[in-house]
Amino acid sequence: MRYIEPTRVKVLMMMFYATGTLGIVIGLTVASGGATLMITFLGVINIGLGAFFTFLLLTQTQTTPDKRKKKRKSD
Repeated sequence: MRYIEPTRVKVLMMMFYATGTLGIVIGLTVASGGATLMITFLGVINIGLGAFFTFLLLTQTQTTPDKRKKKRKSD
């Protein structure tokens, strides 16, 4: 997997954690009938995606650009 900027990963993490938490809360309190299980389940999936992006943020290393491909200025 290619390197993703840390600020972008943090935004994705916050988005997934917030929507997951909101989905679980709405699924357990507001929703009624058969939708309760589905909304709660989708909230759990969003929490899992947030955990994946947290893992990605903590384990990725920044690659240095290859100096062989860089053009040199001719003075």
